[in-house]
Amino acid sequence: MTIQEQIQQFLASPAFGVVGASVNREKYGNKVLRCYLQNGKNAIPVNPNEPEIEGVPCAATINDLPAEVQSISMITPPAVTARLVPLALEKGIKNIWMQPGAEHPEAVALCLEQGVNVIADGSCLLVVMGYHDH
Repeated sequence: MTIQEQIQQFLASPAFGVVGASVNREKYGNKVLRCYLQNGKNAIPVNPNEPEIEGVPCAATINDLPAEVQSISMITPPAVTARLVPLALEKGIKNIWMQPGAEHPEAVALCLEQGVNVIADGSCLLVVMGYHDH
């Protein structure tokens, strides 16, 4: 698959999880969530410490995401990415986009082994979807 095909497959999910979502509007964990919402996508923030972000109720963990979430964006430090990817695979997540800076080589290798569509080449969702900071 080309990166364009991978991105198309990722964006075809009925809903999206935003792992590492933040209430801080300066942080990428917030911008990625807002980017999905600006594009009319159903996005669910994953944050164990917040009840809601940008008016959307949070899932505490990847495991708490509803079944229609087939794609997740990861905006997490690499060590956290490495810890969470196995949980995402257990949950049956089909597409994982590691935002620039979140990539972890072992997590990427695990995704490839399991046949999961992983985007970890430095592509940024905000660029692909055309994020606007309002």
